[in-house]
Amino acid sequence: MNTRNVVASVLAGLALAFSIGTFAHDGAQEKITILQDHPALNAPGKKVLMLTVDYLPGQASIPHSHAGTTMAYVLEGAIISKVNDGKETTYTPGQSWYEPAGAKHYVSKNASATQPAKLLVYMVLDEKDPVLTPLAK
Repeated sequence: MNTRNVVASVLAGLALAFSIGTFAHDGAQEKITILQDHPALNAPGKKVLMLTVDYLPGQASIPHSHAGTTMAYVLEGAIISKVNDGKETTYTPGQSWYEPAGAKHYVSKNASATQPAKLLVYMVLDEKDPVLTPLAK
């Protein structure tokens, strides 16, 4: 990897970390952990991310969209999700769903009031795109 790509990756990572931190208010939001963040060498200007989303019992994400293509896989617990005009669906460990780039994710929440839940998420997005963008109220 050349110096320019390294610098771009570091800056993208810092921007990503800042954008994630802006959504955490007093522990009220889910915990997002970036596991991997790499430039997509076969798709210039794109990057691939792998992250986990941890929900405390009863916790929910704010309504949001993802600029890039997203796939989510439930690792533990149960997640209720509603994307675009689809119906609310409950996913359990081993189940997954797809969100096309620009989809509106109106509901993403832990289905349990007593047990935590965890997602593994894979995304392909532009190098400068944030993980999520809150939807206008």
